[in-house]
Amino acid sequence: MRLQAVTLLWRAGIAAALVCAIGVLPWLSHTDPALTVLKARSADRDPTPEVLADIRAQLGLEKGPFRLLGDWLGGLWHGDSGRSWISGSEVTPAVLQALGVSLLLMAVALVVAAGTAALICSRTLRLGAGQRLDGRRAGGGGSAVLAALPEFLTASVLATVVGVQLGWLPALGWYGFQWTILPALALGLPAGAVLGRLLDDLLPGAFAEPWALAATARGLPGRTVARQALRRCLPGLLPNTGLFVVGITGGAVTVEQIYDIPGLGRTTLQAALAQDLPVLQAGTLALVLLAAVAAALAHLLTRLLIGPALRDGALPSPHRPAPPARRFLPLAYGGLLLAVIAVGLPRDPLALDTAERLAAPSGAHPFGTDALGRDVLARVAHGALDTLLLALAITAVTLLTGLALGLLPRLSGPVVDTVTALPPVLVALLVTAIVGSGGTTPALAVAAVAWTPLAAHTSALLRQERAALHLTATRALGAGRWYLLRHELLPAVVPPVTRHALLRLPGVALALASLAFLGLGAQPPSPEWGLLLAENQPYAERAPWAVLAPAAVLALLGALAVTAAGGIRRHKRTAAPEATDVPEKQPEPRELVTTG
Repeated sequence: MRLQAVTLLWRAGIAAALVCAIGVLPWLSHTDPALTVLKARSADRDPTPEVLADIRAQLGLEKGPFRLLGDWLGGLWHGDSGRSWISGSEVTPAVLQALGVSLLLMAVALVVAAGTAALICSRTLRLGAGQRLDGRRAGGGGSAVLAALPEFLTASVLATVVGVQLGWLPALGWYGFQWTILPALALGLPAGAVLGRLLDDLLPGAFAEPWALAATARGLPGRTVARQALRRCLPGLLPNTGLFVVGITGGAVTVEQIYDIPGLGRTTLQAALAQDLPVLQAGTLALVLLAAVAAALAHLLTRLLIGPALRDGALPSPHRPAPPARRFLPLAYGGLLLAVIAVGLPRDPLALDTAERLAAPSGAHPFGTDALGRDVLARVAHGALDTLLLALAITAVTLLTGLALGLLPRLSGPVVDTVTALPPVLVALLVTAIVGSGGTTPALAVAAVAWTPLAAHTSALLRQERAALHLTATRALGAGRWYLLRHELLPAVVPPVTRHALLRLPGVALALASLAFLGLGAQPPSPEWGLLLAENQPYAERAPWAVLAPAAVLALLGALAVTAAGGIRRHKRTAAPEATDVPEKQPEPRELVTTG
């Protein structure tokens, strides 16, 4: 009980610190809130000293940020989130309405994600139920393409083709359930691809456990074995599923922008850009509370599924040495990516030729040209150097951070739940306010949130591995906690988390691309991939090659990441230490716990 109280206070403290940081955002960025509010209210009105003074008096800006923050927090006890600095309307009804829109979109997107994940895992489930797995998992290429497709590009293509050209579904606005289908597809397909790959990574180990072998030998139906294997693997994914819930709800900014959806992510972004602090604080608080609820539900479902086994230390390890991966696939994908870069690097990415505007692919321009007549192949190749190197560096940093903090779940759990509630766009605005705008701002913003799914995955796997039978036996032989950590826990946790990090490598590149798409990342004439997509997206119908080329390279990066991740395998577990290997003085078993 005491531990739960400390954890609750820790979560509340982090949430309060976040809300306070947002409350002083304009003062951190050294901007005049009155001037920003005036631009948002009426861009044509002159910012005379009298007008600005009148706005400061209306908003009470003379009180300072902390007095305003105190007044806002005091109103929360009465359910009053204040009034919008822009429209003057009450904040609470507007935020609740936006939250309702986002929750509906999230629910439909989760259905799409679940269906996508089921399709990706269907072959593994079918073969595993009959104990006919040969080491080959479900199609990695298709899931890699889905996971690497930019959400804003998918949303634009669906809106243009399905909504406008074919007229099958509405493509703009928010007036009923039909308007949720296209944005839900744009959000759910990439999320389902990532979840499907993670689940497909765990299923072979579950089918190799003694209970599954015994159930198959006794002639139980394959569907029953497959259903129990899913139940066995889901606890390791529930934390990441909770992160997807929050990410789809608050992080769907670009999709909400394209489809003109009045969701919570878009509302929060608009409030941040206009420095409408009451709306921004209320929207962020709603996201933090949603993250806490999602984390609590994931924890509860884990307890319901495998709680007794976790308590009694009676779980078999779900991780088995994987069979050798197909090495020619990553070599083929990597070679193709390097070939594209090598062919495009000698070309000039900034050379203009207005006579060749939006020219179709040809011998002179294999990927065509953009709206200014620049060679798309040259821009893709030169942008790859910045995009790939930056994405690799961020992935390496987030992997180390996620592993380190995931080994300390009591410390990192509340931080993960809070940080994951923040859309990368909002984090980019906070980073810009603190360190200023520049080339490092998108990298810092993405790195600040990209470690959370890896930490959650590490904690979930660690919790299950610590309850494994072999660990109990090794501990009973007198192994110390550092021996267990080095020889048992880390070898079981690091390979799947590293594969997870590689699966998210295209997602890191996409996050940088999303910031560029929204104007918060690289600026023209930079050939950064996200900026290429943003610049050419308005011409997707007239010159699709200008958009498909960088999108295809992103998909190729995703396929490379998935196949390379398959080559990261756990070595065979070493035998438990012999009695002669154990030091003479060993701590009591209750002192052998490695983490919280």
